[in-house]
Amino acid sequence: MKNILVVVTNISKYPNQERATGLWLGEAVHFVDEMEKEGYKIVYVSPKGGYTSIDPHSLQPDQMTELDWQYYSNDDFLNKLGATLSAEDVNPEDYDAIYYTGGHGVMWDFPNDEKLQNIASKIYDNGGIVSAVCHGTVGLLNIKNAVGNYLIAGKKVVGFANTEEIALGLDKIVPFLTEDELVNRGANYVKGEDWAAFAVVDDRVVTGQNPASGGAVAKGVLKLLKSAR
Repeated sequence: MKNILVVVTNISKYPNQERATGLWLGEAVHFVDEMEKEGYKIVYVSPKGGYTSIDPHSLQPDQMTELDWQYYSNDDFLNKLGATLSAEDVNPEDYDAIYYTGGHGVMWDFPNDEKLQNIASKIYDNGGIVSAVCHGTVGLLNIKNAVGNYLIAGKKVVGFANTEEIALGLDKIVPFLTEDELVNRGANYVKGEDWAAFAVVDDRVVTGQNPASGGAVAKGVLKLLKSAR
């Protein structure tokens, strides 16, 4: 099968601020690059389908690596971001794993999207992997397993830390704090150093803390996929 579903946001502006948002570029790029090097096909999906904007803050020189620039200069990659599938167009049977990218916009369209939740739940029930990075972990908040319990309850997970949100000055702007809500769903929240790459694996749930962690999540996902062969 060897297909990976990468979830991106449709939110391009903070609903409560005159501030742009969108996909945090590096969080897609560093995960996708690791998976593509191992021969996996990447399919992009968003709640509504169609265009996903790139958060302009993720394009600042201090955020961009050489790899980020390679993808940002790649028309094929950008065209895929401009024409994502909608959740209703996705057959969960076709995918080995789902990966939720971040960017602050996801806090408004990931948590309550039941179609994406059902896709993730079915991928997991089929023996696949559910993964996320940074704010993308809010996509995991309301996923339930086959018996109706929260998927992340009792599992070790990580996501964007309260201390990192406060450092950005956005803790009063976002609708909730990622770390707090992961804990509220019964997850065993752990964290690494602020802004450093950090990811954890528990069963078939792989999560990363911040924008630096996409590659670390990919490595965790790949280790699980290889062990399942």
